[in-house]
Amino acid sequence: MKKGAWTEQAACRGTDTEIFFPATPAEEAEALSICASCPVRAQCLGYAVRNRETYGIWGGTTPEQRRRMRRERAA
Repeated sequence: MKKGAWTEQAACRGTDTEIFFPATPAEEAEALSICASCPVRAQCLGYAVRNRETYGIWGGTTPEQRRRMRRERAA
């Protein structure tokens, strides 16, 4: 699925993207709460993993969680 197709259904659509690059734990929690109810969370996470997104909240995951996922897949 192309990025544009699933992003139209994203819970974050229309949200200021700055929230997904949090500076505080409270901002991170807010971003993660938006992702929690997103119908295309899996597609977003897949996009982030494929494109090696190293910053921001993607698919309900933090950068550290995605790094851990990549390490586990490589092992």
